[in-house]
Amino acid sequence: MPTARRTLRAPPQLPLFTRQFAAILLALAAALAPKGAAPAEAPIVIASKIDTEGALLGNMMALLVEARGLAVARKIQLGPTNILRAAILAGQIDAYPEYTGNGALFLNREADPIWRDRARGYAEIAARDRAANHLVWLAPAPANNSWVIAIRKDLPGFPARPCLGDLAAYLAAGGRFKLAASAEFVESPSALPAFEERYGFRLKAAQLLTLSGGNTTATLRAAAEGISGVNAAMAYGTDGEVAALGLLTLCDDKGAQIVYAPAPVVRESVLLRHPEIAAALAPVFASLTLETLQGLNARIAVEGKDAAAVAADYLSAKRFLP
Repeated sequence: MPTARRTLRAPPQLPLFTRQFAAILLALAAALAPKGAAPAEAPIVIASKIDTEGALLGNMMALLVEARGLAVARKIQLGPTNILRAAILAGQIDAYPEYTGNGALFLNREADPIWRDRARGYAEIAARDRAANHLVWLAPAPANNSWVIAIRKDLPGFPARPCLGDLAAYLAAGGRFKLAASAEFVESPSALPAFEERYGFRLKAAQLLTLSGGNTTATLRAAAEGISGVNAAMAYGTDGEVAALGLLTLCDDKGAQIVYAPAPVVRESVLLRHPEIAAALAPVFASLTLETLQGLNARIAVEGKDAAAVAADYLSAKRFLP
């Protein structure tokens, strides 16, 4: 007996009015349904060098960007200059504080006198880095973190804001002077010999206490405490210990040294998406004078305060945070 074939029937049709009503409901549901959220933008990665000032400036930048409602990933005190430079060129970080004088290193032009001129050095690295690497150097702070000579305040005959020309006159008049410095500072053509050549003085061996290391904390304390007759020290312009120990830095008004002005460096693609970052950073870096940075660095290096807390306190006190 043949197997009976099973009849397949179409489902019953809904009345026309019901079908139209159902279509309207479906359309309304589609219109009112929440749209899928756009993928979240990756946080802006802000880093800094490993030193005290790097931590201070990196935290300032992170706080200012966050205050504009942008997500930030911090890589504060990531490493030395070469690590930070490689990271931003590779797109692994988006922004960090750098020094204009390092343009000489990045462009392999250390002997070029342009780096001793604040404005020309900044303009050169800013233009070349943007064209070649799509990195934007925002306006630098009015401070200089290059090598300096700091003296005790009780040296006679110096004005309130002394410069290296005043030191040359003091030495020519037979003033007592002994400098604590690293061997690198004493021997490097770009350090003490550059000062001597530009300002026309020469220190004798008896006027030097040469240390093997380059720790400016040691040289500054030697001057402050008068160790071995020392009354002057090798330092960096924005060292916090200078102000804390009551010393004075001699200004380099003839430009013997490369100018190392701190400036934010940001990937161009980030600024194109968020131009408000430049507006947030500009007034803050403009406020960071030599004396201001020395004081802030001292709170970290001398008083032992946390760099992020010092940065937040300064930005709040100056009303830079919205």
